[in-house]
Amino acid sequence: MTQQPPTTSFFKKILKWFFISSLFFIVAIGAYIKLSIIPKLPNVSTLKHIQLQTPLSVYSSEGLLIAKFGEKKRIPITYGDIPQTQINAFLAAEDKDFFQHSGVDFFGLARAAKQLILTGKKKQGGSTITMQVARNFFLSKKKTYTRKLREILLSFIIEQQLSKQEILTLYLNKIYLGHRSYGIAAAANVYYNSTLENLSLAQQAMIAGLPKAPSALNPITNPKRALSRRNYVLGRLLDLNHIKQHEFDLAVTEPVTARLRSASVELDAPYVAEMVRSEMYALYGNEIYTSGMHVYTTINNAQQVTANQAVRKALHQYDKRHGYRGILGHTELITNESGDIDLSSLNSFKNIGETEPAIVTHIADKSIIAITANSLKTTITWGDLKWAWPYINENKQGKQPQAAADILAIGNIIRVRQKPNSDTFELAQVPNVSGAFVSINPKNGALTSLVGGYDYYSGKFNRANQAKRQPGSGFKPILYSAALAKGYTPATLINDAPVVFNDAGLEQQWRPENYSGKFFGPTRMREALTHSRNLVSIRILRDIGVNYVRKFASRFSFDPATLPKNLSLSLGSGSANPYQMATAYSVFANGGFRVKPFFIDRILTASGEELFKADPAIAIDDESAVFAVENPAAVQTSPAYPLGELTERPVDKITTDDRKTINKAERVISPQLHFIINSLLRDVVKRGTGRRALSLGRSDLAGKTGTTNEQRDAWFSGFNPSLVAVAWVGFDNSKPLGNRETGGRAALPIWIDFMREALKDTPNIPLSQPDGIVGLLIDPETGLKTEPSNKNAIFEYFRKENTPSPDTQSEHSGSTLVPQQETIEELFLNRPLSLRN
Repeated sequence: MTQQPPTTSFFKKILKWFFISSLFFIVAIGAYIKLSIIPKLPNVSTLKHIQLQTPLSVYSSEGLLIAKFGEKKRIPITYGDIPQTQINAFLAAEDKDFFQHSGVDFFGLARAAKQLILTGKKKQGGSTITMQVARNFFLSKKKTYTRKLREILLSFIIEQQLSKQEILTLYLNKIYLGHRSYGIAAAANVYYNSTLENLSLAQQAMIAGLPKAPSALNPITNPKRALSRRNYVLGRLLDLNHIKQHEFDLAVTEPVTARLRSASVELDAPYVAEMVRSEMYALYGNEIYTSGMHVYTTINNAQQVTANQAVRKALHQYDKRHGYRGILGHTELITNESGDIDLSSLNSFKNIGETEPAIVTHIADKSIIAITANSLKTTITWGDLKWAWPYINENKQGKQPQAAADILAIGNIIRVRQKPNSDTFELAQVPNVSGAFVSINPKNGALTSLVGGYDYYSGKFNRANQAKRQPGSGFKPILYSAALAKGYTPATLINDAPVVFNDAGLEQQWRPENYSGKFFGPTRMREALTHSRNLVSIRILRDIGVNYVRKFASRFSFDPATLPKNLSLSLGSGSANPYQMATAYSVFANGGFRVKPFFIDRILTASGEELFKADPAIAIDDESAVFAVENPAAVQTSPAYPLGELTERPVDKITTDDRKTINKAERVISPQLHFIINSLLRDVVKRGTGRRALSLGRSDLAGKTGTTNEQRDAWFSGFNPSLVAVAWVGFDNSKPLGNRETGGRAALPIWIDFMREALKDTPNIPLSQPDGIVGLLIDPETGLKTEPSNKNAIFEYFRKENTPSPDTQSEHSGSTLVPQQETIEELFLNRPLSLRN
């Protein structure tokens, strides 16, 4: 028997020991995985119902994007939404064998292990897309051997429970791609303001190259390195035969076109967006920023665009009337190597509203040339320069300029504004004055447009619904409605004469005046409202009682507790904002019903499930009137007109169930009172302080100007039966607007520009006379019924119970003057009184 050499026997023992040790190690590792790792693995099946963190999206009634709120920019997509070239680009860059392997690339792991042995350093590598999904959804970013083991195990399980298409879709929706963009659809929007299907091959390769180092290799932060990475991906596509040589040659020559962009907002309504965000946060808390809810508002796209333009136009017009406040700064004209003017001095100034900074490069006698930050050269002619008298204050300007050099010099940094509907520019400045605008559908209270200031991004205070300003004469229609309810008529005569009040409710002696400073003696109520006579309003309030009017104002959604308890109430000395005034005037527009304003029509989850649907109260007396529409083609079926679907059906096809679904608004003034106050307010437009609105060529417009003491606030609140709109102009610090800056001059132009577009192509709606209203000829000087033979006779409307006669009248039906009251001292100045119709 041959005996083995000692060396051979030793090696056999070593090998046997190594085999047993290895077997023990494998068993131990297996036991550890089975007993410690596997039980703690997360439930992979949750990936089938994963809710990706997605921002809150706010839309107009038509579905146009207004805003997104949330830290992560993400646009979830399905596998079918992804172009095949985009899929190929990611697989070429990240995992070329994705559709062949079972979740783990063992050769890649071996390479990573070899790198660890040789260098002693852990490096990223060997991770398949499936492993990245496991890591991104379930594991921490900490690099440990245990985490890698868990990652591998999860990858096997994921591959068993999800299809390759599902895994890839999760990956492409989840990955971070730089600049707060998560997922490829968001990256396409952020870098290229585009959708996936519209990306070029070079852009697709650029996005596919981002996962390696999204913060360092993106085309905004480091265009040069991003270009190199893009071309690497294009080369991989060529090597794998996903693209042809000529496609590669064309793509690598394409320059880097990425520019950082925010969400593709389709409608500029930031004040509305913030109102929605605030309301949603109150309802759902921080969940709104990650749960992907979709909020559809009542905002009408066309009306919002028009409102934005109208407010900015009017504020610039006001600004021009009061002079030029001066340049932003000065710079020396320096040219760079290419011969272009150095524009770096403009970097300190941002675009605000419709204005942008520019440098004056040339000056002629009656014109200038300026260049903007984007190198646009524009010539501004004298017609767009000559307004720039030096500003001194709201009532005074400096010397009138005679030439461009009187205003500007070469090197001046100025602001310019592109004129609406024009390619030309004008010298401009950011208005110091503020403005706000609101429009509401009076039938149900749906907000259709809202502007809270000149530029939201320069100041987020929403003057449309957060401000507290005196409404001035805009409150008078409510006072007059209260008087009509007390028995007054349009023909009631009230003395328009000088008066002094010593009232305990007032801090000092009060000598109110009309805006004109004149007095007109006995004045019919219709004339008093038409021409906004202050002294008449004071006497009416004194007669019917302050507390009565405060309580009556609650019918128009005013809180009586916030209204003054003295006679200044008659001149609108309380506080309100355009949102509140539009709500109040909806009663006048809709037939006498109180509606509650709202701006959220419906709320959907990320998956489209409806969480909320508005059910506004509708201003109707008789349901049949809603369905018997004279012109069904004119009925709108947007959220602002929720009855559209029903109104398009024949009346005899409306079921009892249909009628039961209508949430009826509360009637707060009678049809007769509504008719008369509408008649009065239409006269304000036809021949009173709102007559500029006649330029619209309509007969169904009504409203009231409002101007407070020293022209600190300028208002116009107006309507037709289908739309209420309120415009306001004023300084945030309440300083005076300046002489002659009344509601009719400063605010009414906003309303006119808006209504011109909002009511375009819509027929006039006549004022329908209800039962209980009679029309009579009266003597304009006495308010008494008269005969047709009276050459001065005019026509007037009365409620049947308040009809005047030549001989007998109710307390306020005709010429009876408001009785004097003992509680307030009234001193008439000893001067002749003049009458004016």
